[in-house]
Amino acid sequence: MDTIHPVLRQVTDRIAARSQSARATYLDRIAAEGDRGPARGRLACANIAHGFAASGKADKQALRGMVKPNIAIVSAYNDMLSAHKPFETYPKALKAAVIDAGGIAQFAGGVPAMCDGITQGRAGMELSLFSRDIIAMSTAIALSHDMFDATLMLGVCDKIVPGMLIGALSFGHLPAVFVPAGPMTSGLPNGEKAKARQLYAEGKVGREVLLDAEAASYHGSGTCTFFGTANSNQLLMEVMGLHLPGSSFVNPGTPLREALTREAAHVVTGLTALGDNYTPVGELVDEKAIVNGCVALLATGGSTNHTMHLVAIAKAAGITLTWEDLSELSAVVPLMARIYPNGTADVNHFHAAGGLGFVIGSLLDAGLLHEDVNTVAGPGLARYTQEPKLDGDGVLWHEGTRISGDNTVLRGAEDAFSAEGGLKMLTGPIGKCVIKTSAIASEHRVVTGPARVFDDQADFLAAFEAGQLEGDLVAVLRYQGPQANGMPELHKLTPALGILQDRGYRVALITDGRMSGASGKVPAAIHLTPEAASGGPIAKIIDGDTITLDSLTGTLDIDVPTVEFEARPVTGRVLTNDEWAGTGRDLFSGMRALVGPADEGAMFVMR
Repeated sequence: MDTIHPVLRQVTDRIAARSQSARATYLDRIAAEGDRGPARGRLACANIAHGFAASGKADKQALRGMVKPNIAIVSAYNDMLSAHKPFETYPKALKAAVIDAGGIAQFAGGVPAMCDGITQGRAGMELSLFSRDIIAMSTAIALSHDMFDATLMLGVCDKIVPGMLIGALSFGHLPAVFVPAGPMTSGLPNGEKAKARQLYAEGKVGREVLLDAEAASYHGSGTCTFFGTANSNQLLMEVMGLHLPGSSFVNPGTPLREALTREAAHVVTGLTALGDNYTPVGELVDEKAIVNGCVALLATGGSTNHTMHLVAIAKAAGITLTWEDLSELSAVVPLMARIYPNGTADVNHFHAAGGLGFVIGSLLDAGLLHEDVNTVAGPGLARYTQEPKLDGDGVLWHEGTRISGDNTVLRGAEDAFSAEGGLKMLTGPIGKCVIKTSAIASEHRVVTGPARVFDDQADFLAAFEAGQLEGDLVAVLRYQGPQANGMPELHKLTPALGILQDRGYRVALITDGRMSGASGKVPAAIHLTPEAASGGPIAKIIDGDTITLDSLTGTLDIDVPTVEFEARPVTGRVLTNDEWAGTGRDLFSGMRALVGPADEGAMFVMR
């Protein structure tokens, strides 16, 4: 009996139909590359000698003989970012585990890793989105030496995992296993951190109090514990079958984390074309895997950044995913988790309550995930309902819980927090955008108010501090899209908007920029396309226009006659290349000129 939800099947079939030609071309290409066998076998003697010059005698002999798989390690390690600090010791451990599994491994290359949390409100944030495609290209460079039979990808945060996956898909004939580092242990409760931020924004506490609160929250090695893009990345890699089951949210430095890392090396060694279980990543990431990722994101209220990243990842595999697909899925996927900023719990509480294994099991029971997919752990998504346990120095998987340990954090699909998922698309005369609804109270799902238009977030904050934003309003922040200034995160706005809402005003935000995984209680219509810098309608809005944001009906409307609105000139300030300079930004000017729109993944690579 077919138990798949009809909407899930319809969306998947529609994606497959529109992607048929591009997907077939992609699969033909990676099949041709895979059929030729280990690429190093076609290298000239001087080339391969360069490739193993620094290797030990035994490894040199194995690489010459083509009988052992050679695993590329690609890492986003740096010791400034908490999420990537644990990767410092991974290469040595992975190499030893690969040897134990009958292969060899080489550290193929590193990719850049920047943190939106550090660059918020700074010029460096304007490089953030572009870093994803730089990371994709860096991954491709690491794999370009044709020495490898599979890859181990070490990455966690925001643009890093999507970039590494896009890069891996450009070598789609190679198997790839993503190796997580896990979240830091819980620190200051998220509600207390948010309160400190708001008190600081109101001028009621000083910088030292705020810094103490932030430092007590972000306090050690591992991923930040709120449910932003980094932890959404981990969820996606697991549900799409690219992590080992149950491995995403195990804390760093624990025996289980170390055992799972070794097991990832064992598993990838068995997936190469030199064995009997060849599993190229380009075949594994298919239409069903992409849809499974969308569903998991929606069911947990994950990061809005993935409305761009999933589109870009799919395109790298020859698959066309649209915001309409995500919105249609969101209408039938229940919201099963309350993780900050959509609740008070963090990802450690989510994991302890049953975590991703529980979510996958419940969604499978509801017919809202495709079970018949391939994964790095083998055929079938049901494997990912299991929970890893230590077995000596190794790992064994046992059936996971089917009962939530805390129904204030995690619920089954049949008893969800909401019948709809956490994301929705809005459309109207201003354009097309997305909104994260999972943290928005029901009384704020529809907002009508006069527009207050700004071309820079500093101008909005100055108006707020001057007391010029009292009353209902729809803040319009434009020229924040990819072509304007690289589409920086706009989290500096969140405390001020939250204060206005708490004062009883009807408040919303419309922007062609990003608010990302930490989007909170204020309704924010983000990623608006066409963006202002490309002449989009948002550049025609003026102060006082009445705007209605309706996340119930999925509309974004402006109360201006159509003829009058269309006749208006585009207004506002656009950065020139001369102004968009310093802090490395001038090096990225070409990407601003060539980047695609947000709803097509904001891609520079493969546009």
